[in-house]
Amino acid sequence: MAELNTDGGGGKKGSGKVRSKKQNSKVDLTAMVDLAFLLITFFMLTTTLSKPQSMSLGLPDKEDDPNKKKDIKVDENRTMTIMLGDNNKIVRYVGLLATPVAGGAPKDFNYGKGGIREELLSRKKLVLEYSAAKGKPKDGIIVIIKPSKKSNYRNLVDILDEMVIAGVETYAIVPEFSTEEAKLLEGK
Repeated sequence: MAELNTDGGGGKKGSGKVRSKKQNSKVDLTAMVDLAFLLITFFMLTTTLSKPQSMSLGLPDKEDDPNKKKDIKVDENRTMTIMLGDNNKIVRYVGLLATPVAGGAPKDFNYGKGGIREELLSRKKLVLEYSAAKGKPKDGIIVIIKPSKKSNYRNLVDILDEMVIAGVETYAIVPEFSTEEAKLLEGK
């Protein structure tokens, strides 16, 4: 229990002045401590904890026969390949590497607003115009992401973030490189 001392202090005894004797005041804090613990417990149980945020990835179903490959024909004007190298290097080309489409020759980029994001947004706009002219206005850009063994995990997460920011709906992560792509990425 808490105690409050109010006896008036010292002084000489028998000095001639008569003082009235005061009682000690006591404040019982037991109920306040119980209430504090009840409130702490209540707020701990009723608050929602922050949930971890993760990016949703739609992965294809596993096929029954791994030897059976389905080749999907896609218009090369709609495809962009982004290769991730070491030291935050990004190389992109549009169409096929041997025969890139107009303005789609291999080019190096940086991450961020002035780099690959700007290229994704402008290429997405061109593809939508191209698809609308062909009578398929909903056919958007298809991005193929190829991380090399020398690229780091952060680069892959950054390029996936750029896909979300740019609004690219169709993209795939492909770990395979052709020899020409490997030479291009190494700068040979």
